[in-house]
Amino acid sequence: MNAVGIDVSKGKSMIAVMRPFGEVVASPFEVQHTAGELRKLVAFLKSLTGETRIVMEYTGKYSDVIARNLHETGLFVCMINPILIHGYANNSIRKVKTDKKDAVKIANYALDRWLDLPKFSPAEDIRLLLKTYNRQYNHYMKLKVSLKNNLISLMDQTFPNINTLFTNRPRKSDGHEKWLDFAAQFWHCECVSKMAEPAFTERYRKWCKKTGYHFSEEKARIIYSAAGEQIGILPKDELTKQLVVLAVCQMNNVMESLAVLLEKMNKLASSLPEYPVVMEMHGVGEVFGPQLIAEIGDIHRFRNKGSLVAFAGIDAPPYQSGTFESHNRSISKRGSPALRKTLFQVMSSILQSSSADNEIFLYLDKKRAEGKHYYVYMIAGANKFLRRYYACVKAHLDSLDRIS
Repeated sequence: MNAVGIDVSKGKSMIAVMRPFGEVVASPFEVQHTAGELRKLVAFLKSLTGETRIVMEYTGKYSDVIARNLHETGLFVCMINPILIHGYANNSIRKVKTDKKDAVKIANYALDRWLDLPKFSPAEDIRLLLKTYNRQYNHYMKLKVSLKNNLISLMDQTFPNINTLFTNRPRKSDGHEKWLDFAAQFWHCECVSKMAEPAFTERYRKWCKKTGYHFSEEKARIIYSAAGEQIGILPKDELTKQLVVLAVCQMNNVMESLAVLLEKMNKLASSLPEYPVVMEMHGVGEVFGPQLIAEIGDIHRFRNKGSLVAFAGIDAPPYQSGTFESHNRSISKRGSPALRKTLFQVMSSILQSSSADNEIFLYLDKKRAEGKHYYVYMIAGANKFLRRYYACVKAHLDSLDRIS
């Protein structure tokens, strides 16, 4: 039996090959993540006598390159959570941290856990692409929040509270929000207040028609009245206009990117078998549905409901020592933070819907009525939701397998 430990880093890996009783088959050596270097590595590993198992830490896109390549050649590959490797065999007083030592440590871990090593199974291309789209979507959402706060801060110096005058949701076609496009045109309160009300109303009507927004005379009166009450700190000149227009342009670019990403995410997710079941769940829409599917992946990779809950990091492991047993435990948070964030948003959506026929809402409302802390009942609801997700999706996929 040959245990191959691979310490993965960006663009290269450190390889060590060990056998039982500390026999060193190959001292740690470096391999670049190139086609030629990986072919040589595969040839070397296949030349070894006896069964060979490869173990590496899961490090996202860095480890996926080498793991997929080795898996496609028929070699046994296992991806391990770095936390398990970190806590393995740390029985030395002298702390040493090098790639070579880590590769040997991973190889020894493989020898000790030889019979329990789970075989790596690469995700389908659609699921991998969907997850990548979701991560990009989350990244652009962070940019959106940052740019939006910046724009509101800037507009407070030219047209205070302009964002509160409009309640329109982003348009599905391009992701634009009405108040953003309005701010680009009427970037200073004096752009409105210095006009007569009928003149502004007519100009606002033409602007709505040109940009494709709904026109309302009542809204025009509200905007005109609000503009007359506001005081702009920055002067109404071309320099100020340039600042506002540039900030709005950046914001609209991000909103357009989000609209495109969301459209593609729904298209990718709709090609997966669990899509119709997930989209029927309360609190899940065209945003959270694809995100849940992207972060959870293939439901068959989880042994049971508890495994999925643990993957999300919202399980509360028991804590007991001697006669003491804790009844006030915290969640582990040793799972996917992206999935936890999506679950939290789904719970918020369920609470806002206030649907009496939704068992998740009733459960959340019950915990809330018991006086539980906000985060306690939100996590409890997410836990229940995940278990229901597992049961519904697995039952649906099993039924499809029986039909086929």
